[in-house]
Amino acid sequence: MHAVGVDIGGTKIAVGVVDDNGRILAKTKRKTRPDDPSSIDAAIADAVAELGQAHQFTAVGLAAAGFVSSDRERVIFAPNIAWRDYPLARKVQEAIERDDVVVVVENDANAAGWAEFEYGAGADAKNFVMLTIGTGLGAAIVADGLMLRGAYGFAAELGHVRVVPDGEPCGCGQRGCWEQYASGSALTREARTHAAANPKRAATLIEAAKAKGTDISGPLVTELAFAGDEFSIGLLAQLGTWIGEGCATLAAVLDPEVFVVGGGVIAAGDLVLDSAREAFASHLSARGHRAIAPIVAAAMGNDAGMVGAAALARLEG
Repeated sequence: MHAVGVDIGGTKIAVGVVDDNGRILAKTKRKTRPDDPSSIDAAIADAVAELGQAHQFTAVGLAAAGFVSSDRERVIFAPNIAWRDYPLARKVQEAIERDDVVVVVENDANAAGWAEFEYGAGADAKNFVMLTIGTGLGAAIVADGLMLRGAYGFAAELGHVRVVPDGEPCGCGQRGCWEQYASGSALTREARTHAAANPKRAATLIEAAKAKGTDISGPLVTELAFAGDEFSIGLLAQLGTWIGEGCATLAAVLDPEVFVVGGGVIAAGDLVLDSAREAFASHLSARGHRAIAPIVAAAMGNDAGMVGAAALARLEG
C-alpha cells in the first residue's frame, strides 16, 4: 500500500506519495516558517489533502531534522526549527483529520539512510552506515536489517563523535566533533583559512570568488577542482581523508558491509571518495585480515528523505 513521505526543511517541505518499490507517484511542495511550528503542521495537512485527492495511502512519514523521541512521535529538539519537545505526530494527525492514517516522525538522516538501505546504494547489505555530509554531518546506522535508534532515539549522531580533543568548536557545545572536519562547513572554513594564509597558492580560487562576487565556498572549491585547480583538489582530498579516517573508527565498532555517502558534498564524487577510501584502508584495524568495506556514493538523491520516511511509516501502517 502507498504511503506519504514528508521531507521537512527549514523553509519548505517536499511531500510525495511513494509506492512499496520506492517510486514517487506524485509530489508537491509548500513553503513554511521555521519559527512557527503550526505553519508546518498546516502546510503538511494541505499537501497531504492535495495528494489524497488522487491517491490512497495508509501512513504518513515525517522526516525531521532534529532529535526524535524513541516512540517516533515528538521532536525533542531541532537546531533550525522552533521544535522543543514538540508532539509533531499528534499535531499533524489532528491537522490532516485522518484517523485511518498512521503518522510517524523520523530523523531526516535515518529516513535518507533507510531509503538507501531499501532501494539505493545499500540495498544488498544488512549492515550499513549512511553519512549525509552537507552543512553538517548526519548519519544512519542499520544493523542486521534494523534501524539503530538507541534507548532514547538519539543514536547515530556520528557528526558529534569527538575526533580531535579540544579541537574546533561545534554548535553542539563540544569541541573537536567529526562534523567540524568532515562537512561542507569544514571545507569552506579550511578553504578560506588556507587561502588567507597562502594567497599565492590559492590565487585561482580567490580570483574565481571575486569574479562571481561571492565568498569562497564549498561548491566553488568543487567547481574549480573539476576544472583542475590543484589547490581545490587538495582541499577535497583533505576532506575525504577526514571522512575515511572516521569510517575506519566506525568499522571497529559497527563492522558494516558498506558506507554510503550522500549530501551536498557528494557532488565532488571521487575527488572526495578516492581519498576517503585510501584513508579508510590505511587506518582500518586488523588490515589484511578482514574485508575492506566499500565507500560509495548515495543513489537516491534529494528524494531520499521523502522516500525513506514513507517506507518507515509504511511499516507501522
